[in-house]
Amino acid sequence: MQNQRLQYERIIITGASSGFGKAFARTLASCTGELVLVARNKEALQQLAAELEEKHPGLRAAALPCDLADESALDNLAGRLLELPAAKTLLINNAGAGDYGEFSEGSWDRIRTLLRLNVESLTRLCHAMIPGLKRNGGDIINISSLAALLPIPDFAVYAATKAYVSSLSEALRLELKEHGIRVLAVCPGPVSTGFGKAARRPGFTGNMMPGRNAFDTPTETVVNDSLRALSRGRARVFPGMKIRLAALLLNAAPLGLIRFFMGRRPRKVQPSPPETLPPAP
Repeated sequence: MQNQRLQYERIIITGASSGFGKAFARTLASCTGELVLVARNKEALQQLAAELEEKHPGLRAAALPCDLADESALDNLAGRLLELPAAKTLLINNAGAGDYGEFSEGSWDRIRTLLRLNVESLTRLCHAMIPGLKRNGGDIINISSLAALLPIPDFAVYAATKAYVSSLSEALRLELKEHGIRVLAVCPGPVSTGFGKAARRPGFTGNMMPGRNAFDTPTETVVNDSLRALSRGRARVFPGMKIRLAALLLNAAPLGLIRFFMGRRPRKVQPSPPETLPPAP
């Protein structure tokens, strides 16, 4: 029902080849005349575009392969989007990555890629698209995470990037309110997509988040709750009843209590032993 109230001339989705991005594309294909699908996987994008055009006659689904962590590729994508004809647009910044492991043990190239993908690309596309949204109308969905509320050992950079996404989204919502542009931060908890597997470092085979299966939320719930929240003009949504309850408790908990429990959270990644200094001469 909420999809009937969300009609756009164009919908742009990053990370559209799998997970939430693909689910948003399939759900929203009936709400627009044009889908712009962005991800690295060219073949998967083209297959999805063909599938949606066949299922929805009259829909134009464009596949724009792009490595959003590559600065020149991101600039090229932003330029191509700005060249599109004026249209009421929904921008869904879904692309993202994780890196599970102790911060000091991580590859800097991997951490830098995560920062570019989770923070820089999302910020760049918002900055590029907002002037057009002001002129032609539209909205923004930014995919954040329940992790934005927590300092998470072994997931430190990921959680910090999602705190940035939530904060930016809240500020942009206030800036753009007078223009009628809705900005929503979506903060899902654990979901069974390919994200967890991709976030693991080589050699890690365990469960990143002990007990996470009890909080798993279906992808369809995340998408439907997000679209319902957008149609109602909400600033932030925690999809699924269990995740909403967890967010309520986390928001009410003192920071000291959160530090206490996070410091005692079972860790699958053990810190490296401290270096032994040679005896003084």
